[in-house]
Amino acid sequence: MDNLLISSCLLGLACRYDGGWREYDLKELEKKFNLIPICPEIYGGLPTPRVPSEIKGDRVINREGVDVTAQYEKGAKEALHLARLFNVKCAVLKAKSPSCGKNAIYDGTFTKTLTEGDGITAKLLKANGIAVFTEEEIDILLEK
Repeated sequence: MDNLLISSCLLGLACRYDGGWREYDLKELEKKFNLIPICPEIYGGLPTPRVPSEIKGDRVINREGVDVTAQYEKGAKEALHLARLFNVKCAVLKAKSPSCGKNAIYDGTFTKTLTEGDGITAKLLKANGIAVFTEEEIDILLEK
């Protein structure tokens, strides 16, 4: 059975920026993969709960105007380290997140406006040959 990185918040762990979680039905994924939970924000040293952050240009800025790019980059590197350690080929990450978002992220204005782009971790994983899916694309992954 292959290993799969998955955002911890998708497994029902209370690690989202607001301290909450949302559990998804992952039974089909569990049949096909060994799930390896990750939370790049926590790996980068950010607390839970934490001030919401969005990507603005090439920086990650929280709602209070603090640059947290270094924490997001550190968390992404830790996630990549785990992917390599466990020979991971795919990841399921939280959509729209400044860390885990794929193809669409919030635009840095804190108005819930989406823009094209990837989160810091999603971008690093993709650059290293790891296929990234969001929770909205689990069916596509399962078809592979």
